[in-house]
Amino acid sequence: MLPWEAELAGRLDRHTFDSVLLRDNHLGDPHLRPLWVYVPPGYDDTTTRYPTVYVIQGYTGHLSMWANRTPFRQPFPETADTVFANGTPGCVVVYVDAWTKYGGSQFVDSPGTGRYHSYLCDEIVPWVDAHYRTIADRESRAIMGKSSGGFGSMITPMLRPDLFGALATHSGDTLYELSYLPDFGKAARALRNYDHDITQFWRDFQARPAFTKPGDDVLVELLALAACFSARDDGTPELPFDQVTGAPQPEQWQRWLNWDPVRMVADHTEAVRSLRAVWIDAGTHDEWFLDLGAEAFRAELATAGVPADRVHFELFDAGHFAIDYRYPLSLAWLAERLAR
Repeated sequence: MLPWEAELAGRLDRHTFDSVLLRDNHLGDPHLRPLWVYVPPGYDDTTTRYPTVYVIQGYTGHLSMWANRTPFRQPFPETADTVFANGTPGCVVVYVDAWTKYGGSQFVDSPGTGRYHSYLCDEIVPWVDAHYRTIADRESRAIMGKSSGGFGSMITPMLRPDLFGALATHSGDTLYELSYLPDFGKAARALRNYDHDITQFWRDFQARPAFTKPGDDVLVELLALAACFSARDDGTPELPFDQVTGAPQPEQWQRWLNWDPVRMVADHTEAVRSLRAVWIDAGTHDEWFLDLGAEAFRAELATAGVPADRVHFELFDAGHFAIDYRYPLSLAWLAERLAR
């Protein structure tokens, strides 16, 4: 377990992707985005075509963070490489960037952030298929992620079953009454320092080192989510709670609930029934109760008619953080189940 970068058995190509769909987004975020594509050992020695696994990140994650090193652990591109070096059938693994000024895009199209879902599905996927020897078929394409990335991994095959036939979600955002609603009161208290005005907070947050005042973490996350889920047509985020009392605002809160993967299953039963592989896991003491959300998502899949033998469900002893050791487990499981 080396404390410095290790040589890969496969190859990691680092590209800059010029997105047409992200041009002129509301936040003025770059349309030039980093894109990493990993090819497994043996890719350059054959004409074989490979399944693909798309990897998306949690809130505040950006692509360069996949190279971050922590004590006694290797970053995921290296543990993913080990999966294939040890004999798991090879896959092309695509690491996608969807960072915004607010810290994330939730991988949805929104006037408040940009067309990140379309960017992923209609720009990145075709580009990868055109430039790498992939099997360009939903049965050979999966998506995986943790937290907000787990959310994106749940909703994307529901919305685009033509592209994705498998998924893995690690502690994915679900069951919003438990994961998001408890923060409304915390946010309202923190907004007392900003005359109950989230825009005042945002100006202050941008003018100083981030996360140096109480309430920063809650306020910036809820602002980001509002930009993704409940923005006006002009891009202005509308919070789903009263900024003085913290009470839910029914219209905006319902817009958030409409994006809850647990609720979405009932409206996308045909898509979820077509999934060939679903990995769901979470820590038993997740700080946002996403273990309970994982249980609820699994139950909805069963109700929709997804056969139990297509689903791997697991709760493990952990919270929300430092669970990157789970990623190579789901990657190997997906690789064994994608069509070749």
